[in-house]
Amino acid sequence: MQIDNDLIKNILHGKKSAERTLYERHRQRWFRLALRYGKNRVEAQDVFQEGLINIFKDLHQFDSERGEFIHWSNRVLVNSALRFLKKNQWQNTFTDLKVAENEQEISESILDEMAAKELVQIIQQLPLGYRIVFNMYVIEGFSHKEIAGELEITIGTSKSQLSKAKKALRNILEDFFLKEKE
Repeated sequence: MQIDNDLIKNILHGKKSAERTLYERHRQRWFRLALRYGKNRVEAQDVFQEGLINIFKDLHQFDSERGEFIHWSNRVLVNSALRFLKKNQWQNTFTDLKVAENEQEISESILDEMAAKELVQIIQQLPLGYRIVFNMYVIEGFSHKEIAGELEITIGTSKSQLSKAKKALRNILEDFFLKEKE
């Protein structure tokens, strides 16, 4: 967006008020992204802060010719989240598992009924490996090849983690809606 591009130019020219405006424009979206990677609000705040530092530190690398700022900043934030999680030994949470065949997809109608806050809380319940791959593949749009490269795992492990995440989400959602109907 042109507004973001103008703000970035002003930031690069030293205008602190432009930094605040850019932050205010995107902070909720960025924090929601951080919540999806953190296991709780405290961890999400750490991811968010590291992401913000990297966004503003690397702002000079943003090229509006290659895409929109929000996509670039989301990518920086995801990479910050992955670095944060790597520091906390998430690598040990990935195991090679056989990908489930004939897997059922999570019903979009179920997802439509839920508020974004509830979805984030449900995603946070996933085991770390499942949560990372689910976020990267389903929400951020990474391919399994990209995920495998970023996380230093095999493509099969990425697919397996996604399959297991969907199964776990399906179980969580079923429990959630059973409780809602009671």
